[in-house]
Amino acid sequence: MARTGPKKPGLRVLVWLGVIIAALTAVLAGGNLSGQASWAPKLALDLEGGTQMILAPKVEGNADINEEQLNQAVAIIRQRVDGSGVAEAEISTQSGRNVVVSLPGTPSSQTRDLIQASADMNFRPVLLNGAGAAVPEESRVPEDQLPKPTAEPANSSDTNWITPEIYRQFEALDCDNPSQDEQERSDPAKPLVTCEPATDTNPAIKYILGPVEVKGSNIVTSSFQLQQGAQGAVTNDWAVNIQFDDEGTAKFKEVTERLNQFYVAAGGESGTDPKAQFAIVLDDQVISAPRALAVITDGRPQITGGFTEQTAKTLSDQLRFGALPISFEIQSEQQISATLGGEQLRMGLLAGLIGLLLVVVYSLFQYRALGFVTIASLVVAGILTYLAIAILGWTENYRLSLAGVAGIIVAIGQTADSFIVYFERIRDELREGRGLVSAVENGWKRAKRTVLASKAVNLLAALVLYFVAVGNVRGFAFTLGLTAIADLIVVFMFTHPTLQLLARTRFFGEGHPLSGLDPKRLGAVPLYRGAGRLRAPEDKPAVVRAKNAGAAAEAERRMTIAERRLAEKQEQLAGSSKTAAKENK
Repeated sequence: MARTGPKKPGLRVLVWLGVIIAALTAVLAGGNLSGQASWAPKLALDLEGGTQMILAPKVEGNADINEEQLNQAVAIIRQRVDGSGVAEAEISTQSGRNVVVSLPGTPSSQTRDLIQASADMNFRPVLLNGAGAAVPEESRVPEDQLPKPTAEPANSSDTNWITPEIYRQFEALDCDNPSQDEQERSDPAKPLVTCEPATDTNPAIKYILGPVEVKGSNIVTSSFQLQQGAQGAVTNDWAVNIQFDDEGTAKFKEVTERLNQFYVAAGGESGTDPKAQFAIVLDDQVISAPRALAVITDGRPQITGGFTEQTAKTLSDQLRFGALPISFEIQSEQQISATLGGEQLRMGLLAGLIGLLLVVVYSLFQYRALGFVTIASLVVAGILTYLAIAILGWTENYRLSLAGVAGIIVAIGQTADSFIVYFERIRDELREGRGLVSAVENGWKRAKRTVLASKAVNLLAALVLYFVAVGNVRGFAFTLGLTAIADLIVVFMFTHPTLQLLARTRFFGEGHPLSGLDPKRLGAVPLYRGAGRLRAPEDKPAVVRAKNAGAAAEAERRMTIAERRLAEKQEQLAGSSKTAAKENK
């Protein structure tokens, strides 16, 4: 009879696992070659040291800061500096007045600016814009040609807000050197002369803006995504979405009705009227100035035009975390050493190696050659976890703390537990008299349900711990969940396929005593003699019976009620066959 099914079951799955590991390695190698990533994981503040900044909060109107505002400041600064949730920054209060921010490594200028940035966000209509450089004195508008108000401004878009003094300030402003033009906090009821800093793709721009019309506190949330075309198809252009509260929705509708009229009057897309723009101002600095292409009635505008994924994310973060009525001034900044240091890391790694060694010794003692499958599975799980941590450090600024190392150490035992469950299911099948190929498949059907249930509990615990905790505890929860996912991948894509292949080898398939899958040592009942006849346990030689007495007792103890009844029925059938054979004689 021809054999059906693949000649080497499990081989294809192992190939796919190899492809996944190769792809992750290639991604990390590409980041390393570009200078943006490193082969080593990033370390957190407790292991690497970093920078400590003491921030002095300032409330509008120089009012005293209260405890609720200070706690709100700590929460939002944590969101700003730890957007991925696992960068292991430490944010705390000092003397009930200041905020202390400790960051691993040396923070970039963008991170420092984001921490210090005031949450004084608002939306102002644009009255005039121009190139960022200051106008030379000899080229400035003569006194008799300066714009002069002819009436009281009717609204925030009225050019009567531009007085000769405002216009002179606009001409003198040098946005190419913003440090030379520091200003006091603006009055929201008066016009503002300010800059939009230069970026890698756009030069600096300076503006005259009308009074504030919508406050940043009216923003409920913001997000970024790929823009959808007219037919609903996703394009390659990034967009930023804003959602206002009820008050902001009503105000924004009123403003866009006015600005859209300027947009239409200027000829739509081909027009250049600056009064069609609505500037988003953070800490008196323009971060974006989109045009009102339509009237927004639902309070959910979308900003488009020339965004990359990173610039869209940055603007979205500024909008989402900018609604804090407190500004910050860096009082001091200093480098700090690691709070725990390399010695604690070495001790943690040593503890992990000892635990791993104990698992290896136990596996080889309990499962003999089958224990090498456990060792190989742990190695594959370690490779996947390492690659994931290194890539997340590059892409999401994940940093490994000592608590995260502890999560990985705990996961070693949980990972080995999955293999033990599977191996014991296979042994149970062998005890019932099945061949190894059949035992592997039937044991897998029973074991995978247990493994999935166990990992579901682990993941649930990690998720709950991650979302209710802060700081290093989140790092522990993160690595615990990450290793649980790696464990599932290894069990399904390495351990089971490997046993499918080994079951068809002579060493394991024939139950070599050193394989760990010897039916005799496991006390398999009943054993087949061939020609449809069974050999009951009492037919074995006395030496063999004595040798297997302990294994048989263990097998009987592990039997379920149904399995025990089946074994008893098979023994009765064997006894009936022997009686019939004697009578025939």
